[in-house]
Amino acid sequence: MTQIAVHLVVDDPAAAAAWYAEALGAGETGRVNLPDGRPLTIELRVGDTVLAVAGEMIGRSLRTPAALGGSPAAFHVPVDDVDAAWRRAIAAGAEPFEEPHDAFWGDRTAQFLDPSGHRWAIDQHVRDVEPDEIAQHVAAMFA
Repeated sequence: MTQIAVHLVVDDPAAAAAWYAEALGAGETGRVNLPDGRPLTIELRVGDTVLAVAGEMIGRSLRTPAALGGSPAAFHVPVDDVDAAWRRAIAAGAEPFEEPHDAFWGDRTAQFLDPSGHRWAIDQHVRDVEPDEIAQHVAAMFA
C-alpha cells in the first residue's frame, strides 16, 4: 500500500469496480459484503495504489461528488499513452472534462469524470521543463 490509500464513495460499488477495471485497468483485491450479499466495500489496486469503493450512506454523510454538485479534487494517474487511455475511459462512459493536450509543464494530459462524479487526470510525461519556463507560463496565464 502507498502512504495514502483512497476510499471513494460511488453510486454502486460493483458497477464502479467494473468501471474502474475497464477504464483504468484496476484489479480487485478484496471485498466486504453486506449480509444480503451486496458489496459494502470493494478494494481495488490501480498500479501501486489501493482504491476502495463503497456506496453512498446519506445518514453518515457519505455522498458522491455528483450528489454534492462536483468534486474539489482530481486524482492523477500516470499512463503510457494519454490518447489511448482517454478513448478507453470515454468509451466506458466517462464524461469529458478536459480533452487531451500537451501541457506547459511537460506532460500530455486529459481529465474526465467517472460515473459517480470523481475527476480523474491521466498524465503522460513527454518532456522535461525547466522551472523558470514553467514560471513564465504561469505568469503569462495570470497576467
